[in-house]
Amino acid sequence: MKNTLQTARLVSRTRKRGAHRKRRERAPIPGMMLHQDGSNHEWVPGKKWDLIVTMDDATSEHYSMFFVAEEETVSSIQGIREVIVNQGLFSSLYTDRGSHYWFTPETGGKVSKTQPTQFGRAMKHLGIDMIPAYSPEARGRSERNFSTHQGRLPKELALHGILTMEAANRYLAEVYMPAFNAEFMQPSAEEGTTFLKWIGANLDDVLCEQHERTVTADNCVSFEGKTLQIPADRYRCHYVKVKVRVHRYTNGDLAIFHGPRKLADYDKQVKLKEITKKKTA
Repeated sequence: MKNTLQTARLVSRTRKRGAHRKRRERAPIPGMMLHQDGSNHEWVPGKKWDLIVTMDDATSEHYSMFFVAEEETVSSIQGIREVIVNQGLFSSLYTDRGSHYWFTPETGGKVSKTQPTQFGRAMKHLGIDMIPAYSPEARGRSERNFSTHQGRLPKELALHGILTMEAANRYLAEVYMPAFNAEFMQPSAEEGTTFLKWIGANLDDVLCEQHERTVTADNCVSFEGKTLQIPADRYRCHYVKVKVRVHRYTNGDLAIFHGPRKLADYDKQVKLKEITKKKTA
């Protein structure tokens, strides 16, 4: 009846009430859920940097903090790497819907769970469940911490005469983050931890960008305008037309893989690194 009357414009439509939001409870144990987010701010006079923070939902403990010129895939991977190296593997990661975290087919719409970004691929490889935030309130815990950082950090950096990003990152790791955790870290609801020590293969070959390429007739691979020459090896005469993977690490170095085997390492200038021969018993 209501729909019929509204269609006939005999009864006016009322605005739908907003959802009643409730404060989300913290995860009960460290390592169950981590948050990662960035904050752009003028941390030192005349310079705006992004502060990348990776923290635990259960305790608000900050596991990783550093400045970068701009938040991107590499910086997000760096934060996760620091956590895994120092704490271990964790269960899930809560992030905003930034393009380096998620592919979103429609602007403002739902993220794709079937088309992972480079970051998403790495998290899937590690078995870490990614959770997208769909409202500012969902990121409230991170936002409150960033508000504290924006109020304190610029003053502390100025007090110590710190003006460069390199010096600021040292201060974060050695002084600020330990002091912040000592003051603001909360006890978890339950004892224990879900962190697991990393015992897999080389972590850097998981936490990196991976791009598929086809080898050309001269045993070279093209990657972002650069040419990577594959050296001769004893396993194959050549790799012409073979599909390989180019790994780009967080420090800018590159490597070429064929399946699980590394064919070559390159520095940032695409210079082939010397291959170290394994000693035989």
